[in-house]
Amino acid sequence: MKPAPFLYAAPGTLEEALTVLAQHGADAKVLAGGQSLVPMMNLRLARPAVLVDLNRISGQDGVRDGTRAVAIGFLTRQRAFETSPDLARRLPLLAEAISFIGHPAIRSRGTIAGSIAHADPAAEIPAVMTALDAEIVVRSKGKKRVIAARDFFVDLFTTVLEPTEIVVEIRIPRRAPQGTAFLEVARRHGDFALVGVATTLGASPDGTIERATIALAGVAGKPVRAREAEQMLIGSKAASAVFSEAGRAAAAPLAPMSDIHATAAYRKRLAAVLTERALSLAARRAGLEVS
Repeated sequence: MKPAPFLYAAPGTLEEALTVLAQHGADAKVLAGGQSLVPMMNLRLARPAVLVDLNRISGQDGVRDGTRAVAIGFLTRQRAFETSPDLARRLPLLAEAISFIGHPAIRSRGTIAGSIAHADPAAEIPAVMTALDAEIVVRSKGKKRVIAARDFFVDLFTTVLEPTEIVVEIRIPRRAPQGTAFLEVARRHGDFALVGVATTLGASPDGTIERATIALAGVAGKPVRAREAEQMLIGSKAASAVFSEAGRAAAAPLAPMSDIHATAAYRKRLAAVLTERALSLAARRAGLEVS
């Protein structure tokens, strides 16, 4: 199929893009990588009257180190984290998760910001941003908002983003060195995850866990933080039994849906097992000995 007819705008600056969105509101859609939007348009699941192509806006495809956060520009391609050892070193959890997304052709066009704005609950990047306590910076004509990732995602393909707003930056807080890990299970490589888990761990010099985050994808209408499981880990030593208990705690409150790919019970079991494995991997990467 082909998309329904639409007007095309290719602004050269962010201000021009925001002006077009202010004029057309919900009738307009923003195009960055287009890896989600274009297929939906071809299937006529999305029918924007105006397509606002951001790709002629310069200077928005980099990663900046600030004193408190690492900032990612809205045209930064996913593939950049695979081809740059420096970016992979600075944001290892994001780089690892991106390797699970589709295939190189998709990652070469898809953007970090686009995945966040699209808000597929099975997608890797929203779960990573939730685990990293990222902040999403959005702008509309004359207005700017900074939204915590935990508040940004609302439900299936739904965020707090207004029709006249664009995600212009993602800020990931800088923290002391820690271990991270991302794991998922999909039917085939490149498919959306049945379940994905993003984890981070930080420990004191004596090996006591001081910081832990766990975010799950594919188990609800949005990424889920397993805060009870996180709290269980604080003050503990790295141990298989501890991580197994945390996995069970992370899965216990979940109520995933069954579909043609997996039952709810299977997804809950995956959530527990993957959480346990991801925590163990993150602990080893943090230099902890897992007993």
